[in-house]
Amino acid sequence: MIERRPFDRLGGADHGWLNAKHHFSFAGYNEQARMGWGALRVWNDDTIAPHTGFPPHPHADMEIITYVREGAVSHQDSLGNKGRTVAGDVQVMSAGSGITHAEYNLEDTTTRIFQIWIIPDTHGQPPSWGTRPFPQGERAGRFVALASGFPDDTDALPLRTDARVLGATLKAGETAEYAMAPGRYGYLVPARGSVELNGVKLEARDGAAIRDEPTLRVTALEDAELVLVDAAA
Repeated sequence: MIERRPFDRLGGADHGWLNAKHHFSFAGYNEQARMGWGALRVWNDDTIAPHTGFPPHPHADMEIITYVREGAVSHQDSLGNKGRTVAGDVQVMSAGSGITHAEYNLEDTTTRIFQIWIIPDTHGQPPSWGTRPFPQGERAGRFVALASGFPDDTDALPLRTDARVLGATLKAGETAEYAMAPGRYGYLVPARGSVELNGVKLEARDGAAIRDEPTLRVTALEDAELVLVDAAA
């Protein structure tokens, strides 16, 4: 089962400095049929104006993954962490028992991100934050784990949940495959470019909610960049 969720039908709000689109219920967008997808709770498509951002605010007991599509995000938090994550790279914040953070676009150009929240397997753990570069060449033509709770994914940023966040870049005409274990929930979004997923066409920034598909076969109809979450029920 693959349900296409067109970008132009997503919920969201334009705050001026922030234009946010929500694949699932979030903030003022409330749709009971889209409260999450397995352990995946939030997938926001955020466009952040230059020299603006999210002021300090708290979180607890959530795995928060930020995938930077364009520009850069500058992070600071109550643990004393500071960092800048640029386009194509990823940061992970495990909110655990509680953390306050701020995310700013300090650049002179627009920043675009996917922010993904996944429910953790345990609660009340010490909070943590990390970022790392993922050169696009590493995921050329294949899916690579960017953040993961799977022990074998030693090169990925750690998650405290039975889930993976994967990325891939495909040239037009290229195909990548990914095996989904039984009972898993998949959600795929092309950050750019149109693709065909098991016969279903997706445009850039469309969502695809996936169940009971043992193999995902993605063919790029044009140069494409993909983000996929493989989550538990």
